[in-house]
Amino acid sequence: MSQSVATHEVRKNQIQDPFWSEYIRLVREVMVPYQWEALNDRIPGAEPSHAIHNFKIAAGLEQGEFYGMVFQDSDVAKWLEAAAYLIEEKRDPVLEKVVDGVIDIIVKAQREDGYLNTYFTLKEPGREWSNLAECHELYCAGHMIEAGTAYYKATGKRKLLDAVSRFADYIDTVFGQEPGKLKGYDGHQEIELALVKLYHATGNEKYLNLSRYFLDQRGEKPHYFEQEWEKRGRGLHFPQLSMVHDHQYSQSHLPVREQGKAEGHAVRLVYMCTAMADIAAETGDAGMLAACCELWDNIVNKRMYITGGIGSMEQGESFTADYDLPGDLAYAETCASVGLIFFAKRMLRLHQDSKYADVMERALYNTVISGMSLDGTKFFYVNPLEVYPEVLGKNKNYNHVKAERQGWFSCACCPPNVSRLLASLGQYVYTVQDASIYVQLYIGGQLEAVINGASVRIEQQSLYISEGKSRFIITPEQTSEFTLALRMPEWCDQAEVTVDGGNKTYFAGDKNGYIELTREWKPGEEVEISFSMPVQIMKSHPQVRQTFSKVALQRGPFVYCMEQVDNGKGLYQLQLPRKTEFTISEQMGSPGGVKVIRAAGQRMKPTEEWADELYRSDSLWSMEQVSLKFIPYFTWANRGVGEMTVWIQEATDE
Repeated sequence: MSQSVATHEVRKNQIQDPFWSEYIRLVREVMVPYQWEALNDRIPGAEPSHAIHNFKIAAGLEQGEFYGMVFQDSDVAKWLEAAAYLIEEKRDPVLEKVVDGVIDIIVKAQREDGYLNTYFTLKEPGREWSNLAECHELYCAGHMIEAGTAYYKATGKRKLLDAVSRFADYIDTVFGQEPGKLKGYDGHQEIELALVKLYHATGNEKYLNLSRYFLDQRGEKPHYFEQEWEKRGRGLHFPQLSMVHDHQYSQSHLPVREQGKAEGHAVRLVYMCTAMADIAAETGDAGMLAACCELWDNIVNKRMYITGGIGSMEQGESFTADYDLPGDLAYAETCASVGLIFFAKRMLRLHQDSKYADVMERALYNTVISGMSLDGTKFFYVNPLEVYPEVLGKNKNYNHVKAERQGWFSCACCPPNVSRLLASLGQYVYTVQDASIYVQLYIGGQLEAVINGASVRIEQQSLYISEGKSRFIITPEQTSEFTLALRMPEWCDQAEVTVDGGNKTYFAGDKNGYIELTREWKPGEEVEISFSMPVQIMKSHPQVRQTFSKVALQRGPFVYCMEQVDNGKGLYQLQLPRKTEFTISEQMGSPGGVKVIRAAGQRMKPTEEWADELYRSDSLWSMEQVSLKFIPYFTWANRGVGEMTVWIQEATDE
């Protein structure tokens, strides 16, 4: 029986923010329409998708053959989910009509028994559930379930919800411990977290139990992926990857409660952890919670880039080893940081500890929005921390790295993932729990919530990213006592809080990282908080060999980088003195008032020309004084192709 963590209702949080409102406008007016055109193969020069055409063929509305990746259906599902969040935030009859039309096609493509997957319907009929390790059937099902629950919540329309419920009912007849059922689980985790959402939407505990089954079954012996491989004659869908035998790749090397290190494909891991945290919250499963905490600590303390990116190796889009974080070879897939944010949100439900929101903020303000161009039409799949364009296309170790964003991808998981996260961003700003409203992100907007049975409205006016300030107007329907808990960001060493005319300075939050304001709140009371925003000179753990003796700059939630367009070629020759002064300034075109940083630095130069000699024993170096300019990492690659680096050598002389 479910033992859900006590939470209170968040009815709505509508974002109105000088920084994030523009991103949501881009999602609504540019990204979602652009991605709709891409899904319909109407973007000149972009990789074809064929995803909508696949559904039309499966529905009997058009002729043709399946085209694309085995998981192509998921691109449509994620687009639908993003559209649903936009409609929930602001009804849009035109978009709603398009979505309803897509849902009509999807329902027509669904089999009578509830099965829904265009790849197997069109290309391999009769081979369903024969290759869970590689073929993403449950992954695609999970994304469609998420779309169905989101659209039902946004509009009250049940057509897609009923369709995905039929699909989940069918899946429940296929998988389980009962005689005659498959003892398998998905190769790419996603169905697990989606089934919890379906449980919340319908109240049917069968879906919660099915989610838990898939998690419990993972890692059991004999290994299911090997059994099904033998049964199908040892055929492979992705022969270049060892999904069947590399059990760490899909986190199936151990039962989930025994996993303590972040191994394998990064997106798979954080999606799995998201579901594990959901199950721990719903059922009180102590073993599941302990594993979540251990995996979180390993990711964040030993395997995460300073930008909130995860996954340091292109092969398998995977984690490697503790402290192995190469900047130039980084994979840091955009989807992986989106998944890390999902995981952080669930951990905040279990423990109101600001460390989870700190990571959520780090990933959001750096890797996630680095994954899209400032105009919302181009995207990064991979988010390196260092780029030297002259080796790209020549050194195959860097084949995954791009110096400029792309219009679309044959494997187009990242653009719609960014869209659905940003379209649902209001869900991440607050947590309402145990008579407390926790401010996790300082993003302007209007919250409507119910706490202790009474309605509360909070308006947040935020200048957080430009000035480190936020103002809250608290309006309960009647005077009532509760706690407003303000997160003290990890990058801040001092905060000034004003409540009802009284000021207090804080140098730290409580043991969980929050400034807790507990009082009888009257309608219209105001709270102001102002965070110091020093430029921080960041260093990595001494075991991170790739950045040893280097530093990076951070101010507020933003990690900074240098680009060739500002600092010239040869960024690797630059050094930042230990005792330098920073100048903060505006830059024309910088979104939301985000500042740039300038500092005096130096460039190492040879004292004489080297001619054609590759190596010499008698060369000396001189130091040229230069002015350095640092821009927020998320804005790089918007001004043409050039070198980029987050880390800079620290000058050793005093």
